[in-house]
Amino acid sequence: MGIFDGLPVPPDKEYLRDELLKIDESWAVPRFDTLPHVVHILTSRDRENELHYLKEQRDIVEEVVDEVVHAYHSGFNKAIQNYSQILKLFSDSAESIRTLKIDLAEAKKRLGARNKQLHQLWSRSVTLRHIIALLDQIESIAKVPAHIEKLIAEKQFYAAIQSLIQSSLMLEREGLQTVGALQDVKSELSKLKGVLFFRIVEDLHAHLYNKGEHSSVASTMDEREDDLPTITAAAYTMNGSQSLSRRTRMIKGENHGQTDGSLSSSFDGHDEDGSIELHDEATSDGHARGNGGEGITKDAKAGLRKIPSWLLHSTPDEFIETIRKSDAPLHVKYLQTLVECLRMLGKVAASGAMICQRLRPTIHDIITSKIKAYAELANASKSGIGEAAETDDTGLQFIKVHVESYQLTKKKQQNGISLAGTLLQVSPVSPVMAPTGKAQTAAKDLLDSVLDTVVRIFENHVIVGELLESKSVHGGHSHPQSSWQTNANLNPGAGPQAGGYSMGFSLTVLQSECQQLICEILRATPEAASADAATQTLRLGSKAPSNDNRNGSEDGLTFAFRFTDSTIPNQGVDLVRQGWNRKGPNVPQEGYGSAAVLPEQGIYLAASIYRPVVQFTDKIASMMPQKHSQLGNDGLLAFMENFIKDHFLPAMFVDYRKAVQQAISSPAAFRPRSAAAATYTPSVEKGRPVLQGLLAIDFLAKEVLGWAQAMPKFASDLVKNLQAYLERTYERCRTSYMEAVLEKQSYMLIGRYDIEKLMRRDPASSCLPRSLGHSESTMVNNASDAESVEIESELSSLLLNLRPIRQDNLIRDDNKLILLASLSDSLEYVADSIERLGQSNMRAAKQVGERGKNLASFADEYRKLAIDCLKVLRVEMQLETIFHLQEMTNREYLEDQDAEEPDDFIISLTAQITRRDEEMAPFVAPVKRNYIFGGICSVASNASIKVLADLRSINLFGVQQICRNSIALEQALAVIPSINSESVQQKLDRVRTYYELLNMPFEALLAFIAEHEHLFTAKEYGYLLKVKVPGREVPPDAQHRVSAILSR
Repeated sequence: MGIFDGLPVPPDKEYLRDELLKIDESWAVPRFDTLPHVVHILTSRDRENELHYLKEQRDIVEEVVDEVVHAYHSGFNKAIQNYSQILKLFSDSAESIRTLKIDLAEAKKRLGARNKQLHQLWSRSVTLRHIIALLDQIESIAKVPAHIEKLIAEKQFYAAIQSLIQSSLMLEREGLQTVGALQDVKSELSKLKGVLFFRIVEDLHAHLYNKGEHSSVASTMDEREDDLPTITAAAYTMNGSQSLSRRTRMIKGENHGQTDGSLSSSFDGHDEDGSIELHDEATSDGHARGNGGEGITKDAKAGLRKIPSWLLHSTPDEFIETIRKSDAPLHVKYLQTLVECLRMLGKVAASGAMICQRLRPTIHDIITSKIKAYAELANASKSGIGEAAETDDTGLQFIKVHVESYQLTKKKQQNGISLAGTLLQVSPVSPVMAPTGKAQTAAKDLLDSVLDTVVRIFENHVIVGELLESKSVHGGHSHPQSSWQTNANLNPGAGPQAGGYSMGFSLTVLQSECQQLICEILRATPEAASADAATQTLRLGSKAPSNDNRNGSEDGLTFAFRFTDSTIPNQGVDLVRQGWNRKGPNVPQEGYGSAAVLPEQGIYLAASIYRPVVQFTDKIASMMPQKHSQLGNDGLLAFMENFIKDHFLPAMFVDYRKAVQQAISSPAAFRPRSAAAATYTPSVEKGRPVLQGLLAIDFLAKEVLGWAQAMPKFASDLVKNLQAYLERTYERCRTSYMEAVLEKQSYMLIGRYDIEKLMRRDPASSCLPRSLGHSESTMVNNASDAESVEIESELSSLLLNLRPIRQDNLIRDDNKLILLASLSDSLEYVADSIERLGQSNMRAAKQVGERGKNLASFADEYRKLAIDCLKVLRVEMQLETIFHLQEMTNREYLEDQDAEEPDDFIISLTAQITRRDEEMAPFVAPVKRNYIFGGICSVASNASIKVLADLRSINLFGVQQICRNSIALEQALAVIPSINSESVQQKLDRVRTYYELLNMPFEALLAFIAEHEHLFTAKEYGYLLKVKVPGREVPPDAQHRVSAILSR
């Protein structure tokens, strides 16, 4: 900014501002030196122009000065006038002060003359005022009892205590102590103090269990239509030594001991239907206001600052101001008010003792009433009037009727007629008790509802517990221990100043009652419940309390369960295990009444109970303050996990092991289904004939993994149990397989290395089962046609070298072959199912797999056994073919007439192929049938050609007979839908072509060999020359000439 900026230059003379900018700022310096400018002009070549330029600049400056003078002239004049007026006012004021001093001096003289008289009048007025005030106080005190009773009736407890304390202090004044009429008032106030205390404790008790007018549940019902779906939280720091929970961390005020501050969060837990409710908008009538869920408006924010209805008649003080400014939910403010009232009465310890005494029976009654409500709803639904009895807790299913209907159905389903009925009979649990059954859902819904209620109750106990602890430590009141505290100090960690009441004590009782409910649902006998409770109590009781625990804080939770028997026997684990009776006939019925809505087979409900207990523990842990964070670690969750580990898992292992044993040892377990469908279907629901034993095992495996999904922490143990079941089942399948193939040639051949290698290279092996991870492209053998023919030829040669085949070495019982076919398909079905189950439970299977075999390895073992069954069937059919065709060497084909029928052994072979195909068709997939019967053609083709070497002579009709045999075999194989008829025709046409060469003259044969030298091998062409054919002349050098043609 230049030195000439801001000059008052008019708009029509803006050029002056530009001209001023051209003037060098050196002309405006305070210590201006003219010598350099004079020297510059004198030494300049054009002195006149320089002098003229200086004059122009002088004119511009003078013009600017004129403009400044014109602009500020009126202001200068006005300032001078104002200064003159100020001087005049000062002069007038000095004159007035001199006059006032004279008047004051005169007044002083006049008052001094009447000083004694005025003093007497003042003394009299003071005395009269004191008498009048004393009479007013006596009159007002006489009305206090009635006023307090009115406030109590209106539940204005804080105002009543304020009036009570104020009146009590007034009665203690020296002037009123001698008034006889006030002694009765004092006695009435003393009685009202006791009445007020019990009314406050009663109201606090009601709000602790969400039964009061301002409790969270009541507020939820009022606010449900206008609920704001937002959750607010405040971040803060505290300099005090006491760490409070998320809900009550703003309890401490700024006065280092006043604990009436606002709470830090408006989260109020879940209501009956699981929705989140907010109660942080209190209006003057105590109800919440909202704006339809679109956010907090200005009116709602203003409502937060209004005084609650229960403080409207109170005298404003620091506590009321704190409540007014607090953003805590409505029910939390009310609890703060009640605890503050108890502090003002000096009854913190007494109220804590009363809460302790009433805690357990109240929780028991709440849980019992909750279950009774479910039972009434179920009965109403059963009688057809459920719509009139609907409540928010409609999620529970009444399933006792389903249990009875299941038992009736189970009795009716006999002889394995129904597949579903058969599977239901296999399982050790009823359908409603299965992992996804209605009983599990009902138990989970029931426990969810009960635990949700307990969580909301404990939420209030956390608030009140911290408030009472804070009041007892910082309240400044010390009272002798009341008679109410005689039996209240049940928790060693609870401070005596709170009457034995603390968060640890309330959590202990709440979890103890929940444990008793769970024991009733699980149908635990009193002996087992007592033994488990004793173990838990002894373990927790070993934790010695800290000697430095002077502020009522707990180092750990003392978890003491309520025993059902005062005498706890010490007979080890056997007694505990015997105490858990799944039927529970000895369980007393006076507990919580859960038997009205839940089935009797209770131990399997542990699966549905486990997850609600975990969620309950997480909610409890999130509510606990930091210094009490270890209280819930050894409570209900530990009991539940110990029960599952020590009782549920062993019992379930035994039950399912017994079920598996019964499933695989039943006479019908490995018996192919007699009423199977005519064709194979891949779906079990549509009739896939899976063996009953393996189908039952698959059902049980899915059920066991259903338990694992319900209890992820114990999934590895359950998967380990499942592996034991699968291993036992595999051994039984292997036994059944061995019973069918033992000492049979086909079984021994598939174990030979050379044959096993060729069978693995055979393109037909693409039909064998593969794991689910293999795609269709990986199942295709990439071998060329020439390689395929070579593999088939080598395999046929190895099998033909086994001639003669004995009938004793073959599986002549078709039932065993059908069993192998059905066993193969069933094993593949179970293997695929196990693999899918392993993928769905990857984490647990991986944990078990790190210590040994996983489910995928079991699936591979099952699949390998299924492949062995198919290989045995394929080799068996090939050996059967060789067994029948080897009859060709026992006869001479010198026929005297045309062949009208095939040979008897061909008829027997084709009939056997057709019969076995029809019998196996319902039990194996078409692609597997192709594998079983697909090897017959190549073996028959090679055997028919190689048998010529063993024939001594054959005539024209004999050739026709052999061709007729091949045609009959082709027709039998073509009937099988899964076999490629073109391939069969091509291979058997080769046989007919080969034998028809015997009808050719030698020269024609040489011409054929020259044109088709690769159609047959040199040995095969040699066999054509060695056999004797009547009417055909073969020169002596025939073999040499054929060799010469083939060697070219």
